[in-house]
Amino acid sequence: MKILITGATGFVGPYAVEAVRRIAGPDCEIVATARQAGEHRSLGVVETLDVTDAGAVRQSLAKHRPSHVLNLAGIASPATAAQQPGLTWRVHVGGALNLANGLLDVAPEALLVHVGSGLVYGSSAIDGVPLDEAAAIAPVDSYAASKAAADEALGALVRSGLRCVLMRPFNHTGPGQSEDFVVPSFAARIARIEAGLAEPVLDVGNLEAERDFLDVRDVADAYAMALLQGESIPAGEVFNIGSGVPRRVQSLLETLLSMSTVAIAVRQDPARQRRNDLPRVVADSSRIGRQLGWQAKHDFGTTLANVLHYWRGQGPDNVRR
Repeated sequence: MKILITGATGFVGPYAVEAVRRIAGPDCEIVATARQAGEHRSLGVVETLDVTDAGAVRQSLAKHRPSHVLNLAGIASPATAAQQPGLTWRVHVGGALNLANGLLDVAPEALLVHVGSGLVYGSSAIDGVPLDEAAAIAPVDSYAASKAAADEALGALVRSGLRCVLMRPFNHTGPGQSEDFVVPSFAARIARIEAGLAEPVLDVGNLEAERDFLDVRDVADAYAMALLQGESIPAGEVFNIGSGVPRRVQSLLETLLSMSTVAIAVRQDPARQRRNDLPRVVADSSRIGRQLGWQAKHDFGTTLANVLHYWRGQGPDNVRR
């Protein structure tokens, strides 16, 4: 078994590699790639691969002849995607198609596990009920629209022989995630306050929104299980990945504040309010449980503590902004 991973140096990449090694065992060969090559402390040698370069993608696939590909390449946050829509579409849609077409030409028996997003359901979440894979695709921003387009494009290529599985993770977090996301944003600012680098006031946006949060390690396990059980998965199958538990953003903040070593006030900041903010978004992940035996295992309170511990350990030079 030989797995090529794109976007391996991003937030999820090292967790996915660890999950694959743990679940697949020592006989699994992993080829880690990213837009910038280098030596990574947990991945080892990382090869250069820009998924928007069709020629480079085909050359890499021809060189390695992988049996499986895990596509983690993407623009990480919706905020960044909104600022760079052209790049977002090139990476999310163009990159996915480059991988798919390259596999059809070079390694048609290989399985592509493509990572999309639960955000593709968008306004289908307006009534707050858990979203299963049959929910209507209704994206509300460029990030989600490009992810939805990639899913549709790959699904269409199944008729041409593409072997792919489409993963739709909902919110997930853990040590190493950037401050573009709510949990590390809270944790990093608490760490700065504790270090005396900021006043003891936390400016916040909408705390009433409810979201489906997971530990990144549970999401990585889902990817590894899809790779390892690919032979039993129908081509083009879609899997939601979520806890099924709506968590209010305010409760996450309160938990993190309860772990703080100093008193911190909370202040509403209108500039942090998001447009198109849905009241509740929660996943129905029963399909992946039935078909792959996956379930969330990590306690989310411990996850929050781990994220705060990570930011406390970054030191003044990295915590300061």
